Amino acid sequence: MPQKNWTLAEMPRLDDKVAVVTGANRGLGLEISAGLAGAGATVVMACRDPRKAQAGAAEVRRRVPQAKLEIMQLDLADLASVRQFAQDFKARFSRLDILCNNGSAIMVPLGKTRDGFETHIGTNHLGHFALTGLLLERLQATPGSRVVNTASMAHRLTKGLKLDDLHFERRPYKEMDAYGQSKLASLLYTFELDRRLRQSGSAVTAVAAHPGWSNTNPDQGSALMRWANSFMAQPAAMGALPSLYAATAPGVQGGEYFGPGGFKELRGYPAKVGSSDESRDPQLAAALWVRSEQLTGTKYL
Repeated sequence: MPQKNWTLAEMPRLDDKVAVVTGANRGLGLEISAGLAGAGATVVMACRDPRKAQAGAAEVRRRVPQAKLEIMQLDLADLASVRQFAQDFKARFSRLDILCNNGSAIMVPLGKTRDGFETHIGTNHLGHFALTGLLLERLQATPGSRVVNTASMAHRLTKGLKLDDLHFERRPYKEMDAYGQSKLASLLYTFELDRRLRQSGSAVTAVAAHPGWSNTNPDQGSALMRWANSFMAQPAAMGALPSLYAATAPGVQGGEYFGPGGFKELRGYPAKVGSSDESRDPQLAAALWVRSEQLTGTKYL
């Protein structure tokens, strides 16, 4: 269990380690990048928009003048971009200590990725599924490496994972349902990845974390949601702590899930938390894995 009130002050040094953070230019991703850089890691900020990535990197350097940062272009909503990123990363780095699958589409209108997937499931799950598989060789070659997938309390709010209609082609589209489904998929994927890594004898650790109710994207959502976030949500820096704990703290075990330890996991310092029964269904997770392989053309483990 995390120690009470765990903060960046308890984070171990990460000198000589390499971390990839997706969606790193703002919100949760920026806070995670700053935290890892502050502990000495080389942080690859994997972002869709190079201009916004430069602005994010400038903010990290403002906070951490000694930050070792690399900016690399990655669009999780385009599998060709995911493959190109993985190829470029492997050409530049011989190790990968932390893969933080953080980038997310959050409550967006019905839309499609470049490959024809519904935006939430395509970006939040399928893009990261492919990315992890393509980088697994580097993770396997790095002692103590970890994969941290960003989930959400919204995984409990969806009507469930519909493998036969992941893209909302035969059911009414609701933003929360689509977002929640994608985050349920992230958890199912995390736990299945952990099982497969263990079965293969791999030492890579796969875990998940969620930020609670954090003001990670202040410009997104309805006016009411933005107002509520500004008054009631905890700062993004607090929301990043569960991910940073999962990525760096000694004693973290594969298959664990971390979030804020306060009331209903909305706020607070990192704690080990539970998830829905559906997220722990090994048969559903195995079926999602097979479907994800089919959709992305990426097979591993």
